[in-house]
Amino acid sequence: MLRNGQVLQGAALGLLAIGWVMVHSAGVSLEGASAQTAGVGWMTSRHTLYALLAAITLLLASRIDVRAMYHHHSWRNPLFWVVIVSLGLVALTMVPGLGVQVNGATRWLRLGNAEFGVQFQPSELVKWSLVGALAWWGARRSAVLSDLRLGLLPPLILIGLCCGLIAPQDLGSAALIGMVALCLLLAAGARVWQVGVLCLAGVGAVTALAVTTPYRFRRLTAFLDPWADPAGAGYHPIEAMTAFAHGGPWGTGLGNSVRKYYLPEDTTDFLFPILTEELGLLGAATVVVLIVAVLWSGWAVIRSSTDLFSRLFTLGVLLTFGLQALMNLAVVTSLVPTKGIALPLISAGGTGWIMTAFALGLVAGLDRQTHTASIDLAERAPQASVSRRRVEMRVRRTGRDRAAIGGLLAGVIAARQVESAEASR
Repeated sequence: MLRNGQVLQGAALGLLAIGWVMVHSAGVSLEGASAQTAGVGWMTSRHTLYALLAAITLLLASRIDVRAMYHHHSWRNPLFWVVIVSLGLVALTMVPGLGVQVNGATRWLRLGNAEFGVQFQPSELVKWSLVGALAWWGARRSAVLSDLRLGLLPPLILIGLCCGLIAPQDLGSAALIGMVALCLLLAAGARVWQVGVLCLAGVGAVTALAVTTPYRFRRLTAFLDPWADPAGAGYHPIEAMTAFAHGGPWGTGLGNSVRKYYLPEDTTDFLFPILTEELGLLGAATVVVLIVAVLWSGWAVIRSSTDLFSRLFTLGVLLTFGLQALMNLAVVTSLVPTKGIALPLISAGGTGWIMTAFALGLVAGLDRQTHTASIDLAERAPQASVSRRRVEMRVRRTGRDRAAIGGLLAGVIAARQVESAEASR
């Protein structure tokens, strides 16, 4: 029978496989046709390399015991150093000449030259490493987390620093990090009214950034009426809804999408509409079912965990994965204003694929360790019962021996008393 962690890994690999296929399908362009016929195929693309690395990372991470991080104290804990280094890398993206600008946003750093170098997104490192750091803090300070000075203030400073550095270039990721962090603090022992006040402050900050930034404000107005600016801010939602309508129940077939030649970000943020156009309602439902399978099996891991750190860490990973998927699906279906955020393990992105797979692999590892511990306990139980029976038999045997010796001594004493009585006569 499959364990919860194995179900989680299987669902994650399924999403990754669908993402790999759809990224290549949606990435086909009229200009790129000659390049593909020249030999630049699916098996040699960088997305194939990213997918293989993500799959290997998912399997290897399941062999890591993340609970070992809990036993490291304060500054010696690697989790906090990873967060600090990640924040430093995010700050480097703002340095002219170091950060790589794509579509007006500077979110990436490049290792190597422009032709053969590798780009990565430091905010992905912050997003996942912060989950581990907050789980560690919440597990150790759960008794005093409601106290502002002793429990709540240090993580709030760290959360504010992370969101403050990421929000100017990537408001969606900053909002996601803030929501997950507040949920973890609430689960660890913070009071509801404290988290409520922080939520109001976060909503106010996001609203202020959205209203004061011109292109974000145009997205808000386009959400209310996309046809008011069909060639501008309303272009994304209109093309996405057209792709959904064109797909129908069964889709147009893999590779037969028409809207991918018109819809921007068709391999990243808006890949799901292209997937639905080509694979239809059945393909879209398959993706949603796999996402639910990841969340459901992860919830089962939480229920089987025996320590607070494991439960908080798994909860943080599931919240990050689930909320990010929900935000992307809400954006591409025009339920919320347009915001650039990827669909986990589906949308193209090397850093996103690898880091998401690593985090889910750690959760699968927690389930494997819990299962191994339960097997060891079951194997020791018969040995313990045998030892207990042996002890009971020894006690009984000792009791019988003591009773026999007592009876013999009583007989000897009685005989001596009879002899003494006869002699006195």
